[in-house]
Amino acid sequence: MRLKGKRAIVTGGGSGIGRAIARGFAAEGATVVVADLDLDRAQETVESIKTEGHSSFGLQVDTGRKNQVEGMVRAAIGQLGGLDTMVCGAGISPMTEFLEISEEEWDRVLDTNLKGLFLCGQAAARHMKDAGGGCIINITSQLTEVAQPKSAHYVASKGGAKLLTKGMVLDLARFGIRINALAPGLTNTNMTRLDTAEGWSAHEEFMPHIPMGRPGVPEDMVGAAVYLASDESSYVNGATILVDGGYLAL
Repeated sequence: MRLKGKRAIVTGGGSGIGRAIARGFAAEGATVVVADLDLDRAQETVESIKTEGHSSFGLQVDTGRKNQVEGMVRAAIGQLGGLDTMVCGAGISPMTEFLEISEEEWDRVLDTNLKGLFLCGQAAARHMKDAGGGCIINITSQLTEVAQPKSAHYVASKGGAKLLTKGMVLDLARFGIRINALAPGLTNTNMTRLDTAEGWSAHEEFMPHIPMGRPGVPEDMVGAAVYLASDESSYVNGATILVDGGYLAL
């Protein structure tokens, strides 16, 4: 119960890493608002949390739209009575050759993976500043450290997210707000489609670069997220925790 009494929003909580973190937070005592672009998937996560006897609520949000993000934070605070932790987990990862990336696809990736972190972090921090502090966790990627083919827009968004995290710290630490990044490695989720023949074909070239010999699973990310949200990490600020099986550069 390391998060007992904590009130959290997890964006991208309808599936994959976001769902695992939402469930993990609830198991550690937090009350969790599960936010996702797909409300049905958010509600599936909520029901799985409630089945375990914990409190949770679902909200629909496009994290790339300011009015929706601000509405999400207001609704969550209305439900929870406050906000201690924001996990910015919504993300997309299309794989496209650089010369084939359209302006529309570039904008969609940057809106979700980078602008979304800015909007969610800003909306949460405005409340946390007045409330005396809080914790923001940005889900980035091990691709903040290395690049991979067919992912120029993705690595640009995640590299920006890493430095956004540090920039936020410089402006928000004096308000008692901590901001850290959790950087997953290659993880078997619906987004990466590792559970299909097509997904394995697309990613099998990366397996030799993971010393542990397997991709991650969403549950591998929960321990680090719980640590960053807990009082155990009270002096951790601006850090990136890599959870990537020891991934080596290509």
